[in-house]
Amino acid sequence: MKKWLLTGALVVSAIALGACSQETTGEEKKTLVMGTSADYFPYEFVDTANGDAIVGFDIEIAETISERLGYELKIEDMDFGSLLGALNAGRVDFVMAGMTPTEERKQNAAFSDIYLSATNLIMSKDESLQSIEALAGKKIGVQTASIQENIAKEQAPDAELVSLNKIPEIVQELNTGRIDAMVIEDTVAQKYLDQDQGFYTFALKEDGEKGSAAAFKLDDDLRDQFNDELQKMMESGEIDELTKKWFSMEPTE
Repeated sequence: MKKWLLTGALVVSAIALGACSQETTGEEKKTLVMGTSADYFPYEFVDTANGDAIVGFDIEIAETISERLGYELKIEDMDFGSLLGALNAGRVDFVMAGMTPTEERKQNAAFSDIYLSATNLIMSKDESLQSIEALAGKKIGVQTASIQENIAKEQAPDAELVSLNKIPEIVQELNTGRIDAMVIEDTVAQKYLDQDQGFYTFALKEDGEKGSAAAFKLDDDLRDQFNDELQKMMESGEIDELTKKWFSMEPTE
């Protein structure tokens, strides 16, 4: 299934205990750098009502776990398709961006447990587009390098795919009629469905693992440390509470 913006000079160096970065600000302070794509309300998005801070469901989970592991969290915002490349290049320590751990992605990253499951939908402005067969010859918008892009390729081979970097861009293309439909996760689609009663959806059938997980470098001990804290949050009900908080929230844009 898809920050505090870094300002000023950030000095990052590798440390011997794992993939974690380190920032020096007079005294040494351990810092984890998280990569995300802040266009995925309510997982991660820019809160324009509060100084353009990047907030959301993923952000609060990452902040909580980083603090409990003894780190300060820094967030790098980038296009979704760049995230795993940035991880493997060492520019970020881990990724949280509503990312589904597909078999292809598992070849390049180690994933945490799934912390939220979701279903993918076809969303359109055309009530007649209520089946995969009806999408033949239509233009379908997808986020570049996303699980939705792969789903569209597999399930709608007779459609024309239009890949864009940001979810709002795809919705805008749909609203202006430049595409006929888009593939979108149900939890993300809800924002747009609430705002516009003119959207129509149907759920896609999917095999394999579904849902969101955090991504780490292969063989990185940080993944297991993160996963331990994530499990505690799930067992204590904290993840359920955050789900209720963020997925009932109205967008600020």
